Amino acid sequence: MTEETLPGPDGTFALPPLAWALDALAPAIDAETMSLHWGAHHRAYVDKLNAALAARPSLQGKSLEALLARAGTLHADVRTNAGQHWNHAFFWESMAPPGRGGAPDGALLAAIERDFGSPGDLVEAFDAAGAAHFGSGWAWLVRAGNGRLVVGTTPDEQSPLMEGAALSGTPLLVNDLWEHAYYLGYRNRRADYLAAWWQVVNWKAVGARFAAAQAA
Repeated sequence: MTEETLPGPDGTFALPPLAWALDALAPAIDAETMSLHWGAHHRAYVDKLNAALAARPSLQGKSLEALLARAGTLHADVRTNAGQHWNHAFFWESMAPPGRGGAPDGALLAAIERDFGSPGDLVEAFDAAGAAHFGSGWAWLVRAGNGRLVVGTTPDEQSPLMEGAALSGTPLLVNDLWEHAYYLGYRNRRADYLAAWWQVVNWKAVGARFAAAQAA
């Protein structure tokens, strides 16, 4: 997401609509998984975030990004649900139905080749990081402060935007490593999920994020 994620006119955050139908990412991600992941898990994070903010007037009206930037000062229920809401919204926007996500090109492709060797080498490094991550979390491609592309993971609700996170930089791409993202279709075979997920990566979105980061 290249713009701030602000609450609505009523002061609450909303579950973002998907840009595609629940079955549009199949076979990589099936409709039942999407229905539960987006419609139940993500919705619950939004609802819990709104409830947590309702009890804390000083935080109301702030964007998700502003909340994450001061995560170390936030109560756990705000920090956890703000992080999960942002990460999931970014995850949905990182995907597109098979055949519609394009491929790395232009400045993004040049940066991938510079920092990884080839798109295939990036995929290998990204999947290795995701497979090695213990427990719940997220696998990321970020543009680091020095302009280089880096892959890494964060635990639980952390993101590179979050104060004190295990990985910092401008997020370009993310994959969800929580079991609810893949367990119905892949059971405990996270490596199979990671490999299949590249069928639905939205490289057009990644390229736009990279261009925005370069111009900032």
